Amino acid sequence: MQNEAHASPPYMFIWGVLAVLMFAKVGVSLVGMPQWMSIFLLVTISLVSALLVALYYMHLRFEPKKLWVLAAVPIPLIFILILVVIQEFR
Repeated sequence: MQNEAHASPPYMFIWGVLAVLMFAKVGVSLVGMPQWMSIFLLVTISLVSALLVALYYMHLRFEPKKLWVLAAVPIPLIFILILVVIQEFR
């Protein structure tokens, strides 16, 4: 295995970005916009937040690509589960 040195992740900057994204979610929920637009924005902001947490706080950005595949495998399963649950309530 290669032991490559990498720069320390910018934890405080990422924390600040996550705080701004959290306030953006609160702002979106308080602003009176159509429900579909609100849901779209909230899901998009949440996905960006989850990506930042995975990349920097879980250190996936500095891991080999094989580990990325291992972390990405559950994502299609999540969408399948969501679709099954939605179909159950129709």
